[in-house]
Amino acid sequence: MNDPNQIYNCDDQPTTAMLRVVTNFWVSRAVYVAAKLGLADLLKDGPKTAEELALATEAHGPSLYRVLRALAGAGILVEDDQHRFTLTAVGAVLRTDVEGSLRAWVSVQLGDEHYRAWGDPLYSVQTGEIAFDHVFGMGAWKYRAQNPAHAKVFDEAMANLTGIYNNAVLSNYSFSQFRRIVDIGGGDGGLLVAILQRNPAVKGVLVDVPHVAEKAQKRIEGANLADRCQVVAADAFKSVPNDGDAYILSRVIHDWDDSRSVDLLRNCHCAMAADGRVVLIEGVIPDGNESHIIKYFDLNMMMLNGGRERTAEDFKALLNAAGFNVLRIIPTTTAMSIVEAERAA
Repeated sequence: MNDPNQIYNCDDQPTTAMLRVVTNFWVSRAVYVAAKLGLADLLKDGPKTAEELALATEAHGPSLYRVLRALAGAGILVEDDQHRFTLTAVGAVLRTDVEGSLRAWVSVQLGDEHYRAWGDPLYSVQTGEIAFDHVFGMGAWKYRAQNPAHAKVFDEAMANLTGIYNNAVLSNYSFSQFRRIVDIGGGDGGLLVAILQRNPAVKGVLVDVPHVAEKAQKRIEGANLADRCQVVAADAFKSVPNDGDAYILSRVIHDWDDSRSVDLLRNCHCAMAADGRVVLIEGVIPDGNESHIIKYFDLNMMMLNGGRERTAEDFKALLNAAGFNVLRIIPTTTAMSIVEAERAA
């Protein structure tokens, strides 16, 4: 039986299987074209021909048709007998106006900056250093600080992705047990807003860098939660707000190596209430040969910023080094799991 996560058909001959793996790269580049041109938004109201889409996007019609045909072969679009194209359910996630949109995420992950860093993977493998830094002469965080247009799309991309995971987290973990939740690196506030809306007795604090914190403040005010949620623009590696009984780090720890991750977790340990918990929302790499998206995300972190995805044992070791004991790891219906830990005795 084929593993639905396998990137080739297990019944293929070896050479055919390898060809599928290699040509998936070409498919992803075609998806990038679709995202950058906004094709899904143009197709949301019904089928269009390549010529109509080319006119709307200032593209070369015959060349665009070849991309569209390939995307139809990949299950992103469907071509009818009049050579008109419509979206599939998978293709629809490239629309900007739908819940779970991945358009910004696709643009970032397959775009110029990340694409160029992935152009030199051997550098990371042979040196243990970060390919992005090697290609651009600076780290990804500094690059974003100096390139606000890229930073804007990156922030949108992260909001795209975390929005998909939030409902799964809330369906599998109760935050009603806490009185004051501190969300470290909380982004635009999507997760904390959802938690506070579901738990009216809970108060929150969101911590992030200044330009992100400003966006979170607007979202929290728009949700009429400003009286229950404080926004702090700060460097969490220096200090975090005191007296939380839950410290959430959602897709934060994977951005950093073990040393920096332990520093961040120790700051939470020092600041939290005596009975506090730390709640990590992260992918957990499974044991064995299972095809799992987090294994591929791990390569992305290696190339881009020196972070890493981790196994369950890795998380236990990391949290132990910061003074915590893992209580449980809760899988969700997405690629994310919830790692809950308490202060070690």
